[in-house]
Amino acid sequence: MSLLNIITSELIDVIEWTDDSRDTLSYRWPDEDKEIKNGAQLVVRESQLVQFVAAGRYADLFVPGKHTLATGNVPILSTILGWKYGFQSPFKCDVYFLNTRLFTGNKWGTANPVMMRDRDFGVVRLRAFGTYDFRIVEAPKFLREVAGTDQNFRLDEFADTMRSRMVSVFTEALARAGVPVLDVAQRYAELGEALLMIINPAMREKYGLEVTSFILENVSVPPEVEQAVDKRSSMSVIGNLNDYVKYQMGVAMGQGGEAGAAATLPAQMAMGFGMAQEMMRSMQPGAHPPAGAASGSPIGGAAARAEGGAGGLEVLTPEQAAQTLAVPVEDVMAAIAAGDLKARKIGSAHRIARAALEEFLRG
Repeated sequence: MSLLNIITSELIDVIEWTDDSRDTLSYRWPDEDKEIKNGAQLVVRESQLVQFVAAGRYADLFVPGKHTLATGNVPILSTILGWKYGFQSPFKCDVYFLNTRLFTGNKWGTANPVMMRDRDFGVVRLRAFGTYDFRIVEAPKFLREVAGTDQNFRLDEFADTMRSRMVSVFTEALARAGVPVLDVAQRYAELGEALLMIINPAMREKYGLEVTSFILENVSVPPEVEQAVDKRSSMSVIGNLNDYVKYQMGVAMGQGGEAGAAATLPAQMAMGFGMAQEMMRSMQPGAHPPAGAASGSPIGGAAARAEGGAGGLEVLTPEQAAQTLAVPVEDVMAAIAAGDLKARKIGSAHRIARAALEEFLRG
């Protein structure tokens, strides 16, 4: 090989990089200790940027296109290398290709639950996950803060850093927004758009990146909070409590037997207390007696007989009190024994003043 061929083989004529991967963020072009000659061609394809680094300093940045490396279009490099009047000799320089395409579908998520204060449930723990898209917008800052001098910097080397940064920003933004846990699911898209305005300034300033899309796919709460939500939903479905009690009684009576009787007992007690309260209200001065308190009804007749037998004082027997409340007489006797319902024992019989029964119902 002639001397001219040896010299020529040590010079670089064309600099270009064809990206054959989908996860390479930056690529340092291998010069193999060769020098770039004056007038060499630099080919920058779409979705690429090329950053020159000379003597440890960031020099010229090239956008997509075909560039001839001469003094006129490498002003920063010329200053660094001291080419005051142009250059004719070869030179050495690090050449970094950066992939500026959109990197889509990157996943983020909370490795551990994050704590937040909710106005409905107090302090709760949340887990969240989703995806985001990003691209490189400031080559020098990205090389300096992220890729460094790595010859082939790939996405998986930066994924953990990005994920932790996303979780930090998400937690802070959700706390600022004050959105109730129950409403988060209705505002996924709204939260994603709002988070972009918080994420991008931090990402651009620190890493030279721009997040173009931030998607919140799911926010989950602990099982105990889910149970509370289910109970609240059940109460909303029940709606009117009186209608629900009537429905339960109808279902229980259809079952028949002891199981049906046991199932109707709570509903009967609820209806009995409701009837008793209605009667107490009707007995107030100026109130009209309820329809069920007519002289022909069992309850009304029992009350009338008790009034007549006590010289104007309204007195009831335990059986009459049980009939008034629509509960078993055993329940009335148990309340008397416990001291909750005041009664006077005369011989072996108990008598209950209606005022004591009213006081018992008021609690």
